[in-house]
Amino acid sequence: MLFPKKVKYRKWQTMRRNPNKVPTETRGTKIHHGSFGLKATSSARITSNQIESARKVMSRGVGKIGKYWIRIFPDRPVTRKPPEMGMGKGKGDPQGFCFEVLPGRIMFEVDNLTPEQARETLRKAGSKLPVTTKIVSKDDIGA
Repeated sequence: MLFPKKVKYRKWQTMRRNPNKVPTETRGTKIHHGSFGLKATSSARITSNQIESARKVMSRGVGKIGKYWIRIFPDRPVTRKPPEMGMGKGKGDPQGFCFEVLPGRIMFEVDNLTPEQARETLRKAGSKLPVTTKIVSKDDIGA
């Protein structure tokens, strides 16, 4: 699982947003390394466990000839309170890390695969994530 070596603050503020006004991503919107990419079309917080699950699927799919890149890193701490605890009593303890994905972010890239293999691998990886995704190629975006 991915997690940062060291964090400046143990607990971050939540930063709630109006779901009707979700901004689009400005960074990480083009394919840099591979020829096909998995692009988010909705917003969510992706935990390190979900990234690891998608990584395992991609690792099996690309085999020995293909190559894949993970373009997101979970650096935001997630806190959780124990079960059956009443309201109040402060913020919960850190339980793991996540990455906040906005629409338009390229999360994974693959290369050295046929288009059919690349699309199938990225489709399986996208099914492990809590966001709706779209498979894009370098030709589509014009990276």
